[in-house]
Amino acid sequence: MIIDCHTRLWSDPRQLGPEAAAVLSKATPSTWALESGDAAAHGREMSCINIAFVLGLRADLVGAHVPNELIAEFVGRDPQRRVGIAGIDPLAQSTEDDIRAALQLGMSGITVSPALAGIHPTHSAAMKVYELCCTHSLPIIVTMPNPIPASAILDFARPVHWDEVARTYPKLRILFTQMGYPWIDELLVLAGKHEHVYAEVSGVATRPWQLYNALSTASSLGVMDKLMFGSGFPLSTPQQAIESLYSVNRSVKGTPLPSVSRSLVKEIVERDALKCLGIPMSLSGKNTSRMNSETPSFNPSTHATK
Repeated sequence: MIIDCHTRLWSDPRQLGPEAAAVLSKATPSTWALESGDAAAHGREMSCINIAFVLGLRADLVGAHVPNELIAEFVGRDPQRRVGIAGIDPLAQSTEDDIRAALQLGMSGITVSPALAGIHPTHSAAMKVYELCCTHSLPIIVTMPNPIPASAILDFARPVHWDEVARTYPKLRILFTQMGYPWIDELLVLAGKHEHVYAEVSGVATRPWQLYNALSTASSLGVMDKLMFGSGFPLSTPQQAIESLYSVNRSVKGTPLPSVSRSLVKEIVERDALKCLGIPMSLSGKNTSRMNSETPSFNPSTHATK
């Protein structure tokens, strides 16, 4: 089974924020391997995989908001092959209501983008989101979607900031997109330190030399089992990403550099992300049973704002 842990959907590029929309409006095949981000293109390109995570996005700082209702409606058309992940901005005044609504929509996880939202990963508002995720057994996916707006705060995207989060909530399942790029080594060390920290390989997967170095490092650190497959659609497709992964050793063919084990690459492509992230297959696309009648209250004074 192949699970694509990183696909996106939007009905209008402006939902990604004005800066990102402006960049994408000028995109060409030589700058972005961009398919349309609409439902028809998603359905067409996912034919070679079994299950796709469909990630939402909300980051008020950069004006990005892909409605969770849009994601839920799309997932509902084929709930056996799609998993909805709700986009949440921890700084929004409506965060608790947004998470409650996401659960009612049947979402199977939460995605946050600290760089785009302009929030340090250990800010008290963000810690509140993680506590709610633990309460409802929701994994959290950490993203920094491309193109990166000039107004985003890059430092907040660093994986090392999540060390405190993983220590505070050791049962929280955390998945980083794009192997934490550009801090790949930092992410791999974090994944080796914490049982429930993972990464998917989109973006990096289609950059051959970077991919070779990333997988070589992951192999030497013994964390290849923490890597999952992701295409990053629509900036790439599952077919492109899979073909690139299996060609990882092409860059070093005929050199004394060690090759990356093909069997380990196969394990990345076929890893059961649902099991790793604690998403029951029976709840994929319809996990309303996780919703309690009352969302527990949270005392922000227990966490220091940073």
